[in-house]
Parts: sequence; C-alpha cells; structure tokens
Amino acid sequence: MSVDTYPAIINGQSVVNSRLMDDLDPSTGAPFALVTQCSASDVEAAIDAARVAYEGVWGRLTANERGKALRAIGDAILAHKAELDTLESIDTGKPLKQARTDVDVAARYFHFYSGVVEALSGSTIPSASGVFAFTLREPYGVTGHIIPWNYPLQIGSRTIAPALAAGNCCVLKPAEDAPLTAIRLGQLALDVGIPDGVLNVVPGYGREAGHALATSRRIDHLAFTGSRETGAAVAQAASANVVPVSLELGGKSPNVVFADAPSTRRSRRSPRQFSRTLAKLALQARGCWSSAASMTRCWPDSRSASVAFP
Repeated sequence: MSVDTYPAIINGQSVVNSRLMDDLDPSTGAPFALVTQCSASDVEAAIDAARVAYEGVWGRLTANERGKALRAIGDAILAHKAELDTLESIDTGKPLKQARTDVDVAARYFHFYSGVVEALSGSTIPSASGVFAFTLREPYGVTGHIIPWNYPLQIGSRTIAPALAAGNCCVLKPAEDAPLTAIRLGQLALDVGIPDGVLNVVPGYGREAGHALATSRRIDHLAFTGSRETGAAVAQAASANVVPVSLELGGKSPNVVFADAPSTRRSRRSPRQFSRTLAKLALQARGCWSSAASMTRCWPDSRSASVAFP
C-alpha cells in the first residue's frame, strides 16, 4: 500500500531528503506516512531562513499587518478542518471527537492573537525632571519550539501564534511520533501568503533535530512542552548559550472529589455517569495529557473509593 510523504518546511520550500521516518498509525502499528527526517544541518538552515525573514520582510510588517496574517492562518485551519480532524485523530490515536476540538482550538489561538497583537505596547515611567523613561516591547528574534505528540496542532498553534504576533520568526520541531498536522500548519501558512522563512517546520528525532535546536547558539528563545526529564535537559542545554526558555513539563493530575461537590451529588443519582466522567478524564488523549485524572480520590462521605488508572 502506498503512503504519503510529508516534507520539512524550510525557507518556504517543501524539503524531502533521502532520510525518511515511518509515521505509524497507533491503532494498527503499521506505517501510514513517511516523514522527512531532518538533520542538524537542516535545523541550521531553518534558523538561517528565520533570521533572514526576521531581519527582512517580517520584521518590517506593522502589528496590523501581522494580525491580518495570523487571521488568515486561523481561517485556513478552519477551511481545512475535516482534513486536519482526521489527520490528527489517526496520527495521535485520539478519538475523532477530541481531534475536532483540537483543530477548533488551534484556529482560535491564531484568531485571538490576530486581535491582541495591536494591544502590545510599552509604558512611560515617571522619573526625574527632564528625564523621559519608557519601556518598549520587542520581539526576541528567532524562536525555537519543541512540541509533544499528544496535541501537535493545538500546542503547536499555542506556541507559534503568540510568537508570530510579537514579530518573531519560528523554527518548529514536532514530535517524531505525530508530526503531520504541524507540517500541514507550515504548509497552510505558506498557502495564505506568510513570507518564506517566517515559519519553518523541522520534523525529526529528538536526539538529532531536537538536540540541534536546543543547543543552537543562534536562536533567541526556546519553548518546550514535554516530559520533566527532557525539559531539564533542554533547559540545561539552552542555559549554556544564555538562551531564555519557557517550559511546560508533563505530569498527571490527582483529583479530589469532596462530598458536597455537585458532581458527587449527581453521582448518587447516577453512579455510572460519574464513573464515565472519571474514565473520560483519565483516558483522554490515550491517558497522556498533563490533566489526566490518573488518580482520583473521593471523600469518604461520597460513598466512593479511590480510583487509580495506570
């Protein structure tokens, strides 16, 4: 059976090299796509392209012009919603219903920041006579973004949209397990006229493409979402180059249900409904999301015992 091949997006070009990764359908374990495996040199080329765009066409745009560009990306996501819904569901293994929500939220990030961008401003600060003191908000420059497999389009959009709104140019490294909607995001951005080099997408393995991005001296900010262990390694690598980092590190959330909680009172009338709610919270995104209710402890008066999910 033939499968589609997905490229990297570097400097406005679809790049397919001789090194391809299998992208597996988690429901069957069989390959359903081939994805370009970016090397360290590919990541460097993407950083070069982002720098040129930042110092050139993107850096010269007004906030209003950037806002219109972000609005166009959000509109393109919704225009391709059916495709992205299906692709996200197959690639991550999550139910189609959840994937549909992810796509809607991704579009909303771009729409939200398309309006917020013109509200970015500095402050004037009272000072001594004859002194004018003010602050000015400026973009970092070239920003790196490393995202996880469980919400590739949603988290990718959440980190890319505000970065672009502020005037940065981006290099996005999606997880090797589920990179397809992130690649499509890069393609859609080009389709609506985002200049070459503004948004680059470099799929590949963390040990190669991710490591090259995290250790680069030529990025100005790095955003990472993933495990605590990898996040610590990313922060350490970036700190060696004095690159600021924002981290969202994973974990699972314990839940405590008290006797007077409305959901608990409802559960006395419908214990099955309450159990279904707990199971949904635990198993959403295959149980791999940072708010998963993998441990739920109910107050003794609620006549329920603790429930644990692996």
